[in-house]
Amino acid sequence: MKRCSWVKEDSEIYRNYHDFEWGEPLKDDRALFELFSLETQAAGLSWLTILQKREAYRKLFLNFEIEKVVNFTNEEILKIKENKNIVRNLPKLNAIVHNAKLFLKIKEEFGGISKYFWTFVENSPIINSVPSYKKHITTSPVSDKITKDLKKRGFKFVGSITIYAFMQACGMVDDHENSCHKKSFH
Repeated sequence: MKRCSWVKEDSEIYRNYHDFEWGEPLKDDRALFELFSLETQAAGLSWLTILQKREAYRKLFLNFEIEKVVNFTNEEILKIKENKNIVRNLPKLNAIVHNAKLFLKIKEEFGGISKYFWTFVENSPIINSVPSYKKHITTSPVSDKITKDLKKRGFKFVGSITIYAFMQACGMVDDHENSCHKKSFH
């Protein structure tokens, strides 16, 4: 089975992530909030690092139930920061709670987090030709547009590269390499 060449074949967690999650159209609001939050934690780090810490994040952030996360206090975040199983960056941890509050406003305005994000791609994944991920784009006009809108709304730890990675992960774009068994046009 041929996978995208970025997959570390000796890592079961990475192989499973690629084969069963990455690039699959994700429209569940809770799951999108989790993925978005984890992508903001990954800024400047490898995604594998975050994947290895994902279960700890899920436990500490109450499975990313947005209605619970918005009520976290500064004291609770400081306690979470002491956990050695996550990235212990206080501004990034605070951003999860801050962004959760803004996502509640988006849910009210658009009827859901999924509806908000998927509107940017007209509710259908963009399928890109990707001969090699090493030469592929890391931003796009759509990720630029989403980033601009999120920043205008006050979101933290969002840049076009982070948003493009989010778009790839949640299937808004299909950036599996052309030779990969997961590529949509097979």
